[in-house]
Amino acid sequence: MYTLLFLSGGTGSRMHNATPKQYLLLAGKPVIMHILERVDLIDAIKDVVVVCAKEYEAPIGLMLSQYGVKKPVRFAPAGATRQESVRNGLALVEEEDVIVHEAARPFVKTEDFERLIAVKERNATLGYSIPFSVLKGHEYVEGLTERSELVNVQLPQKFETRLLKEAHEKAAAEGREFTEDAGMIYLYHPEVPIKVVEGMDYDLKLTTRIDMLAGEQIYREVFSGRK
Repeated sequence: MYTLLFLSGGTGSRMHNATPKQYLLLAGKPVIMHILERVDLIDAIKDVVVVCAKEYEAPIGLMLSQYGVKKPVRFAPAGATRQESVRNGLALVEEEDVIVHEAARPFVKTEDFERLIAVKERNATLGYSIPFSVLKGHEYVEGLTERSELVNVQLPQKFETRLLKEAHEKAAAEGREFTEDAGMIYLYHPEVPIKVVEGMDYDLKLTTRIDMLAGEQIYREVFSGRK
């Protein structure tokens, strides 16, 4: 059984909206609810820990009631960084395995979660082959990369809770910052295999206003009428 660690603490500063993006409407429904409704259908997910700002706990609780979500949901405080938010949420995780997902990634189907859960490896991430060339450098080209060796990290990810907690403790002690958790596990537990599960071209992360516009089209084309 798994706990879903659901990150919903972002402020959405790049969206230029007073309301964080995860609470805006997408296809007539709050972004956050697209995932929470779907995971409610997955038996392997026992409960949910939502990491968010304190002032959004009551509104989220109301949404859960309005949309008929039945799974137990607890709240953890959002941190100053994504990494701190994950660490705060992990403090409430009691299951031996945890799935990490972000509210800003609403375009994941129930079957995508189930594909991740189904792989035999306990530590795995969705990843999508990068369809473009990448160079090192900013003002000038400083090096080459091999596209075949790169993968676009997507979510959800799943991990042994103990390993993820240990990795976060080590990262905090060393003052190192990570923007996702598979790389952290790889660094601190190199002996542990991390499976890359084939991702999806529609697993867009909502970051800017353009993403919201694109998201409406993705929903119509890929998700309309299904979970």
